[in-house]
Parts: sequence; structure tokens; C-alpha cells
Amino acid sequence: MLAQLPKRAHDIAVLVGRLLLGVVMFAFGWDKWVTKGLSATAAGLGHGGVPFPFLSAAYAGTVELLGGALLILGALTALVGVLMVLDMAGAIVTTHQYVSIIGRPGIALTGAVLAGALVFAAIGAGRYSVDHLLGARRRTKQSGIV
Repeated sequence: MLAQLPKRAHDIAVLVGRLLLGVVMFAFGWDKWVTKGLSATAAGLGHGGVPFPFLSAAYAGTVELLGGALLILGALTALVGVLMVLDMAGAIVTTHQYVSIIGRPGIALTGAVLAGALVFAAIGAGRYSVDHLLGARRRTKQSGIV
């Protein structure tokens, strides 16, 4: 029985998953900040009864846009993962709670993004990332190897 992927396959799977989630989140953030605009996003949230709609739109748009970019790079991945979990949990509680799992917008996509963000918060960015590169440099400095 295969308990875990071989190391190289694991590294590639983490990279591909992180890139895909990063692109999706970046697109969500781009939509909030650029395509619709923050004011229209906030108006929609306010119409849906979300408290502090402008602040909520700014938080979600920023976490999604910048967090998506950071995920693509594999930088600050654990922190970004936690912020995205909070973002998606907020979306489920405030805007998606009354829609079925397969409805539109539904919680299926939001739940899947939350699950992915939770995984990256727990496991980090993987070998092919800025986080790994900086960690390797830090370990080299601490060991006295220059």
C-alpha cells in the first residue's frame, strides 16, 4: 500500500496544487479590486447583509489578490493559508450558507478553496518555493556555512 507519494512526486504535487490555488485566488481578488471594483463588491456584500461591507470587501479582495500572488511564489504560505481559511469561512457564513453544496454560488468551490488553504497552512509551500529557498539560506547561515 502506498502511504505517501515518492519525494519528487510529492514536491511536484505540492507545487501544482499551490499554483492552481494561487491562480484561482488571484483571479477572485482581481475581480474584487479591478473587474468589479471594490465599491461594487462592497455594495453587493452590503445588499447580502454582510456587516461592514467595504471593510469585508477590502479584506477579501486583498487576501485573495495578494495571497494568491504569494501562493504562486510560495512565500509566507502558512500565514496566507490561515488568512484564506478565514476569508473562505467568512464567505460561507455570510454569503453562501443558504445555498446547497452544488448550487450557484454554493459552498462547493468555497469549501474546496478553504480545504486547499488549510492544507497549505499545515504543510507549507513545499520544496519549489520562496519559503523553502529562504529557509535553506537561513539554515546555511545558522550552521556557519557561507
